[in-house]
Amino acid sequence: MKRLIPWLLLAALACQSGRLASAPIPTPYPPEYLPTVIGMTAAALASPMPPSLTPSPTQPSPTPTITRTPAPFEQYTIDYLRQRSYGGGAIEIVKTMDTSDQFTRYLIRFPSDGLTMYGYMNVPPGTGSHPVVIVIHGLTDSGTFNSLTFANDMTDTLARAGYLVIFPILRGYPPSASGDNMFRVGMSVDILNLIAHIKTQGGQAGLLAQADPARIGLLGHSMGGDIALRVLTISTDIKAAVLYASLSGNEIKNSQQLYNISLEPQFQNELNTLPSMMPLISPVYYFGNVSAPIQLYHGTSDETVPVTWAQETCSFMSAAGKNINCIYYEGAGHIFGGSIKDKFFESMLLFYGMHLSQ
Repeated sequence: MKRLIPWLLLAALACQSGRLASAPIPTPYPPEYLPTVIGMTAAALASPMPPSLTPSPTQPSPTPTITRTPAPFEQYTIDYLRQRSYGGGAIEIVKTMDTSDQFTRYLIRFPSDGLTMYGYMNVPPGTGSHPVVIVIHGLTDSGTFNSLTFANDMTDTLARAGYLVIFPILRGYPPSASGDNMFRVGMSVDILNLIAHIKTQGGQAGLLAQADPARIGLLGHSMGGDIALRVLTISTDIKAAVLYASLSGNEIKNSQQLYNISLEPQFQNELNTLPSMMPLISPVYYFGNVSAPIQLYHGTSDETVPVTWAQETCSFMSAAGKNINCIYYEGAGHIFGGSIKDKFFESMLLFYGMHLSQ
């Protein structure tokens, strides 16, 4: 990842807010994408393959056994991700990184589909129950990535406001492991496994005793917003989500833009995927599944992710009847700074306070 999509956090205002006018919401399987997928319609992809007959050594007649060969790219589809399970294992403390009277920061690790993922967690003082916010970072050079440099301003602000903050270091960024990540699906799975761990451990004795598993929020910046959009179409455990200069819910657009910026071959490979699979993979076709309220922030002068992408997300979400509030900052770029940053923090905290309070 040679150049970078700068990514996460820092705040906002000079803002105009409100829902955009309705636009037709795309259906999960638009007709133009339904010719065939390797000889199968999209509807057929969801059906089990016919049983094969395997002779049994203890019976005179064959015993039917169900076998199924997954369709190409099926593991990346929203429907597949909604049907599979998550969790297994637990979040663990590796070491204490920093302690103050405002919060304690821990280096943590957790399992995700056989991989070991790392991150850090800010825990407010005391013994009370706190809502949890998962902060999802964007694309940058994995060789120079420093999670604290990128996120401490945002995560520390949230922790000082009383939130238990978890900042996972996504797959492919050391010390987290690398693994399959076509269309950011692997990273999305890591977040879904993390959510499952919080649901299991939250409120129990130990590391997450102060985490309220019924009050989980997401914050995604740039590529992290793409991951958040996918997670929102799959999980009903998220109670509030912030999208900050987010990529699109359309993975064709995202793959092209990420390739233009990074020249990474993976993104070019994504563009070679069967066109008929893209509506099954892209979150935009599943916005109807979203249950969490969303607050979207975008700068009108963002040269990394066009503001028109944010407007499209707002339009499609509104057309699907979702609770989304869209705030645009005149002249702001991909990373907010100055007075906009302070106003963004204030607005974000008000939004989380409204939806993650007791």
